Amino acid sequence: MNNESEDDKYVKLISTEGHEFLLERDIAIAGSGTIRTMLEGGQFRESNENLVRFPDISGFILERVVQYLHYKAQFSQANTRIPDFTVEPEVALELMIAAKYLNC
Repeated sequence: MNNESEDDKYVKLISTEGHEFLLERDIAIAGSGTIRTMLEGGQFRESNENLVRFPDISGFILERVVQYLHYKAQFSQANTRIPDFTVEPEVALELMIAAKYLNC
């Protein structure tokens, strides 16, 4: 049985095509300034719904952003060598634009 606090653990990110990605709220807030503002600001609908729509970010790119946010959370406190986060050259520009918009 889900209660309200359990539902608040995750945020749903929706791409331009309608693909949905569940991401831990703490990881989303720590990894993206834009998402943090939307979820913690109080004046945005997203903070009440735990749902953020990205009409200009494709599903593939949003998936890579979610992967990066997990990578960032995993290695943010690392004291050892951090492995590279590989980005395919054909999506690098689009991914950089999304990262700039999301401030991550």
